[in-house]
Amino acid sequence: MIAAKVFESLPQDAVDIRTAVFMQEQGFKDEFDEIDSKARHIVLYDDEIPAAACRVFYDEMIGSYVLGRLAVTKQYRGQSLGSAVVQQAQELVISLGGSCIVLHAQCRVTEFYAKLGYKQFGEQDDDEGCAHIWMKKEL
Repeated sequence: MIAAKVFESLPQDAVDIRTAVFMQEQGFKDEFDEIDSKARHIVLYDDEIPAAACRVFYDEMIGSYVLGRLAVTKQYRGQSLGSAVVQQAQELVISLGGSCIVLHAQCRVTEFYAKLGYKQFGEQDDDEGCAHIWMKKEL
């Protein structure tokens, strides 16, 4: 059974998931930053096994909540956990009084977010050699 937990600080389970997916699989180097200390972190568990994670934080400059660092471990891909963690993030933002959520998506996964109601805006940019684009959704 899949269960979600929200953390006020970066839990080791989220560190492990993001390290495996973004650093080991995809080759990113600058995975962890100062935002981690102010973000809320969502981890999905299959019983006690950490399966997916993301972070949510309010960005003053953008004026919106931001969903970031969404990762699903290899063994849990294809089981709709990405959609489930996005849903948890959206519910968290609504509970915090937010009405919009933005994210900086890898261009290769924009279809995934589009199916969940996110729309692209702005110009494509580069993050450590990987093309990204901003997307948003009104909640």
